[in-house]
Amino acid sequence: MSRFRNEVLHLQAHVKSLRLALLVLFAAALLLGFGWWSAPRNLTIHVPPDLRSGSTRKWWDVPPESVYAFTFYVFQQLHRWPTNGEDDYPRNLKALSAYLTPGCQSYLRQDFETRRGAGELRGRVRGVYEIPGRGYGDDPASRVKVVSERDWLVTLDISADEYYGSEQVKRALARYAIKVLRQDVDPEKNPFGLLLDCYASPPRRIEIPASPAASPSVQRRSGENP
Repeated sequence: MSRFRNEVLHLQAHVKSLRLALLVLFAAALLLGFGWWSAPRNLTIHVPPDLRSGSTRKWWDVPPESVYAFTFYVFQQLHRWPTNGEDDYPRNLKALSAYLTPGCQSYLRQDFETRRGAGELRGRVRGVYEIPGRGYGDDPASRVKVVSERDWLVTLDISADEYYGSEQVKRALARYAIKVLRQDVDPEKNPFGLLLDCYASPPRRIEIPASPAASPSVQRRSGENP
């Protein structure tokens, strides 16, 4: 009898241990489920453009090359007038408002009113592009200055070409020092979490050797604002 009793006690102890293990697994599953539920659904990870070389960084870190690419893209889209500057400029301001600080929006709206009053918008077609040889890859250290983990100063060397009808009326080469802030305000409208805070200093005209093919009309209007 003692042998059978020992066997029953052994089985009962084994059942208790299995029940305890089941409770531990259930508690672990609850903790894992809570962690999964509370984890963010979307993460914005900035990957360097050149993937041929390895890169290890914290997921929340924004590398300078991403800041530069964001700044140039928004600036280019903001100042692109495909049909008529008087209509395109305010439309761009509205479409890109999620990428601009309130102060920058106010400044650009005033710039629009000033340009419209001076007759620099009606019928104008405009395109801006990076001056060859003056991009981020040519001199990264001088293009993005890291002020803090949430502030940058980006330098863009831009050429702006404007046309009135079929005639080119302006070619302005200028350097822009643009403040960029990190503010994850509205990920739905601004997944980058970056905002342009307009200019750190007034745009400065760049002097480069003139092209022999430059039209006289461009040279006559070169005194306009960038």
